[in-house]
Amino acid sequence: MPAMEVTDEQVLADTRHWIEKAVIGLNLCPFARSVYVKNQVRIVVSRARHADAFLDDLDRELELLRNTPADEVDTTLLVHPTLFPDFFVFNDFLDVVDDVVAEHELEGVIQVASFHPDFQFEGVEADDISNATNRAPYPTLHLLREDSVSRAVESEGGDAQAIVERNIRTLRELGPEGWKNLLSKP
Repeated sequence: MPAMEVTDEQVLADTRHWIEKAVIGLNLCPFARSVYVKNQVRIVVSRARHADAFLDDLDRELELLRNTPADEVDTTLLVHPTLFPDFFVFNDFLDVVDDVVAEHELEGVIQVASFHPDFQFEGVEADDISNATNRAPYPTLHLLREDSVSRAVESEGGDAQAIVERNIRTLRELGPEGWKNLLSKP
């Protein structure tokens, strides 16, 4: 199904499937399971027709996180299924996203992790399985509370780089075919 025809319900279902099978299933994010099972993960589908409107959506989500207790909404995934089909355009846009976080005076409070179907680490070949650590069904901004990230890293021994390395090992063991099978739907 072309991306333009994907409904919000399908985007939400695909995103939840990815969270449950990959992010939680492979333990790629150490704190995802606890907030997900407590319904503290907000998933928002943006239908902004241009980057400025998408930034308005980002503004709203940052304000919501600022004004909502973590035990109600700990983290937000802002997903746009069509606006950023090119990973490198999306990646360049992240500089603007960082500026928006700063404008809201949320540096050190909220951090943004990015996910894209074609995510590619700098200096890594496009088909390297390690890129899958940041691949999601749709371009996604993950708005995380710094306090939650710090607690998660501490619970994993306090070494964020060790988590990254473990994730890459997990994906290398799984391999491209295993990754594809993991995300396939019955």
